[in-house]
Amino acid sequence: MAPPLSRPGQRDLTTGPIAATLLAFALPTLGSNILQSLNGSINSIWVGRFLGESALAATSNANIIMFLMFSAVFGFGMAATILIGQSVGRNDIESARRAFGSTVGLVVGAAILISVLGWLFTPQILRLLATPGEAQNMARDYLRVIFLGLPFSMLGVLIQMSLRGTGDSLTPLWFMLLSVAIDSSFNPLLIEGIGPFPRMGIAGSATATLLAGIVSSAGLLIYVYWRDLPIRLRGAELRYLIPEAALVRTIVAKGLPMGAQMLVMSTAGLTMVGLVNRLGVDTAAAYAVSQQLWTYIQMPAMAIGVAVSSMAAQNIGAGKWERVNAITRAGIIYNTVITLVVIVAIILFDREVMALFVGSESPAIPIARHIQLIASWTFVMFGATMVLFSTVRANGATMAPLIILAIAFYPIRIGFALIGPRFIGQDALWYSFPLGSLVSLSLAILYYRSGHWRDQVLIVPPEPAVAEEHAHADGEPAGRQHPTG
Repeated sequence: MAPPLSRPGQRDLTTGPIAATLLAFALPTLGSNILQSLNGSINSIWVGRFLGESALAATSNANIIMFLMFSAVFGFGMAATILIGQSVGRNDIESARRAFGSTVGLVVGAAILISVLGWLFTPQILRLLATPGEAQNMARDYLRVIFLGLPFSMLGVLIQMSLRGTGDSLTPLWFMLLSVAIDSSFNPLLIEGIGPFPRMGIAGSATATLLAGIVSSAGLLIYVYWRDLPIRLRGAELRYLIPEAALVRTIVAKGLPMGAQMLVMSTAGLTMVGLVNRLGVDTAAAYAVSQQLWTYIQMPAMAIGVAVSSMAAQNIGAGKWERVNAITRAGIIYNTVITLVVIVAIILFDREVMALFVGSESPAIPIARHIQLIASWTFVMFGATMVLFSTVRANGATMAPLIILAIAFYPIRIGFALIGPRFIGQDALWYSFPLGSLVSLSLAILYYRSGHWRDQVLIVPPEPAVAEEHAHADGEPAGRQHPTG
């Protein structure tokens, strides 16, 4: 096998100590996730403080649409990340660039079309979501600007995910920091018209997000070319931006199930919110606080999952299967330790943290503390499941994780939440979380140990011209070992 290529921005994840490499890769990804969540919280504070509850409702409705868009991009981006990671593991930089080019061409092209249609049909979309009448106009103004920024946001996400596939998790962190700095700083300036800036109201918040997306995406592109990173396209390579049919089929076939996993989790979450709302305003508020805390509890698992997927993909591409099990073990250990530390810290200081959201005397706090004691531990199992899924999908196995999640979230979690209250009261809703996670982890372990995921084959198909040349060679006497005639 050829020795690893030494290229700027390309980190070889197939050699060296596994545990230390995994942690060094995961920490910048965790930092990016924390920054992204903090940015959303800060922007919500600005909108709520300057414009009130109706504006917050408007941004919430608009963000549902954006979540659906990013769910699809997450799937396609992960498919590209895996293809790039395996190609880098094989030292096949051209295949990595072809995978990146086709994904960018497919996703950004679709994003431009969606931006135009979304801008035109924003009022109809908001009516379909049953957006409250008093929030309709603000939601329209906000969403239309967000649609304008969609192609830039999608491009930025794809570049960041692709860089992680090459082994670089630090560059995405720096550009996420730049994006958050621009977005959170310009939000109050453009909402209120502070200094030389125009007063734009809620459209100002969306414009700040638009500016952040444009600057960070442009900065990423400049950096990729300045550093001559593995995913840069030059000259004849720019043709890779025209999606290849075979590559698109591979990206869609693997990307849609991964995007669907996010939709399964989000729709199950919305269903659970509906069930909780029936229990009264205090319980609904307590559950909302719990969800805020769970966002941060889940972050280590998500970051470690990305690191495991990138490392496993490179090692599978390099044929180093003996390292893949060790990567998975290290991921599960790190997830368990870090997640437990976060859970214990939150439970120890839960009253102080919860008071930030609802006030120290709120009747929702005792309910939220009770929910935390029952359900928070579920995220240790959830994280282990995500690590196992990250490993198997690094070899292209994406349908089994989707099926397992669908079983765990719907007939198990939602089913128990519906039926359980007849026997144990409303605590059934909170016990449905560990029950669902236990089922998903058990099924994930069975699938991982079965080894069927190792039989998957995920490679970048050859270019049509190259494949045609090989076909001609195989069909002519000069291409045969034993010519006839």
